[in-house]
Amino acid sequence: MAVPQHRTSKTRKRLRRTHFKLTAPEIQPCPQCGEYRLTHHVCKNCGTYKGRTVLSVK
Repeated sequence: MAVPQHRTSKTRKRLRRTHFKLTAPEIQPCPQCGEYRLTHHVCKNCGTYKGRTVLSVK
């Protein structure tokens, strides 16, 4: 069983974890209604995707 020989320093640990960060979601306005939506997703407000009505929204 592998056991660390020496303690990992705070700097070395933090340098390794610099890539573990959250990214903001990609949002853009819907071309039909102007409401912000996630990219490559159906608009929740009007139900369109790529200019076509996919969902019927009440």
